Amino acid sequence: MKSNNFVSNFGSKVFSDDVMKAMLPDDTYNALINTVKSGKELDISVANTVANAMKDWALEKGATHYSHWFQPLTGITAEKHDSFLSSDKDGKPVIEFSGKCLIKGEPDASSFPSGGLRATFEARGYTAWDPTSYAFIKDNTLCIPTVFCSHGGEALDQKTPLLRSMELISEQALRVLKLFGKEATRVNTTVGAEQEYFLIDRELYNKRTDLLFCGRTLFGAKPPKGQELDDHYFGAIKPRIISFMKELDEELWSMGVFAKTEHNEAAPAQHELAPIYTMANIACDHNQLIMETMRNVAHRHGLVCLLHEKPFAGFNGSGKHNNWSLFTDTGFNLLNPGKSPAENTQFLLFLSAVIKSVDEYQSLLRIAVAGAGNDHRLGAAEAPPAIISIFLGDELTEIIESIINDTHYQKAQKTNLEIGVNALPNIPKETTDRNRTSPFAFTGNKFEFRMVGSSQSIAITNTMLNTIVADALKTFADHLEACPEEDFKKNVTALIKETLSKHKRILFNGDGYSEEWKKEAVSRGLLNLESTVDALPHFLDNENINLLAKYGILKESEIHSHYEIMMETYNKTVNIECMTMLDMIMKDILPSVSKYSTKLSEAIINKQKALPSLQCLFEKETLEKLSNLLDEIYMLYSELKNESENVPFGKSSLEIGIHMKEKILPLMSKLRKSVDEAQLYVSTDYWPYPNYTDLIYKI
Repeated sequence: MKSNNFVSNFGSKVFSDDVMKAMLPDDTYNALINTVKSGKELDISVANTVANAMKDWALEKGATHYSHWFQPLTGITAEKHDSFLSSDKDGKPVIEFSGKCLIKGEPDASSFPSGGLRATFEARGYTAWDPTSYAFIKDNTLCIPTVFCSHGGEALDQKTPLLRSMELISEQALRVLKLFGKEATRVNTTVGAEQEYFLIDRELYNKRTDLLFCGRTLFGAKPPKGQELDDHYFGAIKPRIISFMKELDEELWSMGVFAKTEHNEAAPAQHELAPIYTMANIACDHNQLIMETMRNVAHRHGLVCLLHEKPFAGFNGSGKHNNWSLFTDTGFNLLNPGKSPAENTQFLLFLSAVIKSVDEYQSLLRIAVAGAGNDHRLGAAEAPPAIISIFLGDELTEIIESIINDTHYQKAQKTNLEIGVNALPNIPKETTDRNRTSPFAFTGNKFEFRMVGSSQSIAITNTMLNTIVADALKTFADHLEACPEEDFKKNVTALIKETLSKHKRILFNGDGYSEEWKKEAVSRGLLNLESTVDALPHFLDNENINLLAKYGILKESEIHSHYEIMMETYNKTVNIECMTMLDMIMKDILPSVSKYSTKLSEAIINKQKALPSLQCLFEKETLEKLSNLLDEIYMLYSELKNESENVPFGKSSLEIGIHMKEKILPLMSKLRKSVDEAQLYVSTDYWPYPNYTDLIYKI
């Protein structure tokens, strides 16, 4: 049977394993695969052969340039394009691409964030090919996934620490598996990142200064209808959006991205795309491609893709559920409980490692999702709270309780759902429900970390997850390897019980949105780091520095670098929003409210002049309300402007961040409230920006 077109087109722009097998000599292909598996340096002769084949393939596909595609600490990707064109000794044009160009590049690193690792004049940076992630063609350019480091070898990107953490967790997981007599040569962390996003009309977007500069609306009164009817969620997708999704799928599939599920999300104009899971570093590459492709395809459809965590106040924001698991190279899922999880000691030990690590390093997971945009979303009764906890469901929770208390676990019996319609097939009922309010939930054979913001890279999240779980596995392996082999079963059972007893405080199956949980979490000793400014200083806690440095995931200098960059990004983001708000107030909002107020006053004068007995109640009451709000807005504007001029920019990034959090953001919130109230009284003809009804519903 002939393959469907979309299947045969899958990966057509990827220099995949099948392409390499077809184009490379057997000895070169085998040498490349062995290099990937061993992690050793690629021989230059092999690199030259691979580069030549890659060039020929790319030229066949219409590519004219190549680029080392990397992920600096900006949170997005970077690329510098070089053509395959060169000149021979006679000055004639030739096509060239050497192994040296494939393996290493030297982009100018001076303008990328370094967090103090380098002085401005220390511009040299290196990109190095990541052969575990396939090269692909994008916009007629051969993109080669790479890492990015400084002249001194420090990581200047998101991917290098991720690759380090993947090696670490594989090493420690293999030690544990060996104790159980299991054969494997590698354990891979697999990830599937569900991407939420908004689509709005581009013409309307271009009329909103806040969306242009900040990616979110700084002002906007809630329309008469929001998402309270839940009618958008999983609803029929509008034709314009279907057209966008079709082209998005086709483009992603051609670049080897397994785009799988698409649907309307909870808020109007909000949608989601979920891929099939793959290896963590490839999943990270693919998620960056998904976000970039969404923006590009949206533009071609007269739309704009908003990836901000909270583009519209009063509506659900967007996150990125990070589905994380562990697979052996033999295809075995280490987080699969099997049919009898209570009897699956190996699963229970790996589960215990996750529970222990999340409890001990709550702050690192919170840091991984810190950012000015995500602060608007976390804990807003629409996303997981800022408090880290683990949801396991009833069955696993009961198993854990029986282990801790030395009681017999009565296995939950599988039953069928009673739907009450005879014609429908029997549907097996799961022994546990799902909890959408949990930040870290076990969902059958993986953990779903739901705190990642929609615009954020998933690299740092998975770096932290890999590292903390690897640390727990190392502790387990060290302990069990030192015990007599004949007592293994007894010792591993005791270790599981001890670990679960010590760390059960992190387990919570209830409503993560409730105020009661916040109080209970405090009584349990769990962290509640509500904002980025609260979370980031914990990056420099001794226990976190020691953990990351001990395993070489991040050197101490790199940790300080990451901290400074994240803190500076937060400060700059809030400052840009503040400056945008001030600009919009002075240039557009104050004049518009004043103009409409003047129109009302003129109407009152003219009406009463024509007919003195008229009361003009609407005009007078509206004029009074708007005049008071106009004064209030101007006073708050002046206060915010004054505070913006008093930001302690010469001091530490933390001091600046505290000022932003405690002074700037509260004033911005007050100002927004006053402006949004004024919008309710001003005629649409006079309001200077498209309103929420236009932005969210007119697609």
